Amino acid sequence: MDERSNSSRDSIDHDLILVGGGLANSLIAWRLQTERPELRILLLEQGRHLGGNHTWSFHDSDLTAAQLRWIAPLVSHRWPGYDVVFPEHARALNGGYASIASPDFARTIEAALGPLLRTGVRIDAVTPTSVRLADGTLLHAHAVIDGRGPSASPHLALGYQTFLGQEVRLHAPHGLSQPLIMDASVAQQGGYRFVYLLPFGPDRVLIEDTHYVDSSVWEPERLRANIAAYAAGRGWQIRDVLREEQGSLPIVLAGDFDRFWAALDGQPTVGLRAGLFHQTTGYSLPVAVRLAERIAALPDLAAPFAAQSLFAAIRTEARAEWQRQGFFRMLNRMLFMAGSPDHRWHVMQRFYRLGAPMIARFYAGRLTFADKLRLLTGKPPVPVMEAFVAVRKTQPHQIRNPE
Repeated sequence: MDERSNSSRDSIDHDLILVGGGLANSLIAWRLQTERPELRILLLEQGRHLGGNHTWSFHDSDLTAAQLRWIAPLVSHRWPGYDVVFPEHARALNGGYASIASPDFARTIEAALGPLLRTGVRIDAVTPTSVRLADGTLLHAHAVIDGRGPSASPHLALGYQTFLGQEVRLHAPHGLSQPLIMDASVAQQGGYRFVYLLPFGPDRVLIEDTHYVDSSVWEPERLRANIAAYAAGRGWQIRDVLREEQGSLPIVLAGDFDRFWAALDGQPTVGLRAGLFHQTTGYSLPVAVRLAERIAALPDLAAPFAAQSLFAAIRTEARAEWQRQGFFRMLNRMLFMAGSPDHRWHVMQRFYRLGAPMIARFYAGRLTFADKLRLLTGKPPVPVMEAFVAVRKTQPHQIRNPE
């Protein structure tokens, strides 16, 4: 490096600043600290700890063997398989399933980052090369990544996966040996509803009430009542509610990729804010792991034009994801726009009658052409004409303003 480039590098505070300590940015910072320790990085988080209050789950088949190894220190619980239950079908599936609890996530990554992390920081403004804090401090970097969560966009038409989960301790053992990731035998309440169970100990379980619905507006008290009723229906007596998590994840029905990214105006963006997640299940960890690897491999993160090259690299990754998930958006439109909301469970029940390898590829976002044909053949679980109309609506305005 010549004297001029050294001077340019010293004129800024950091090579890379990551704003928002959610899943995507935290994994990127952790990966960079491990693989590229020469970089001057800084992760800023408004809360007291990274990761907020979340549980991230994934199937082993979602990741490569190498990816499973490098995220292994974050894993809180692991099981050999999982169950699903529907009104007319129940099934156990083999294949590793794991969960990462935000306290374990925060403890591991915070220890690794040390002084490269600042928590309790309020952000006033972000540009591709600067961050202004609420106290007026201005930080400069070769590049800034915005990972502060989803924001509304006119270039996406969305459904929503709303949920509220309570980790509870029971008065007696629950009897679960592995997760029940969908119990759709419950009353549907105006959308596709299921209960999600993660057994964290003999008498400790996460009970999550989940709804695929048309609006992000939801009623926490109703979901809490649902959880209490579900536990009582299983004969469980709740001794303590240890914690509660809640959220509303976007489910993409249609969109205009180019306009969505043009609106970001060159700002490197990751996570839900960049549309980087499985657009049917809402699972985001596998995509975040792949993106962290991609960014850690970029050669010019300390260069004067790092923001432009970083934005281009993330957009390229996002475009590949967008193209890969076109079939999933079509399935989402069929789920949300064809048939009665209370009958959406028929779609998922039919899906879980298919072969286990196909189900694994579905979650991993790697469906083959034969898989897609199989999903669309046979007697449809929704009205044919309504499904046909839904499939044709590929642009947001067609869904917001139906013809």
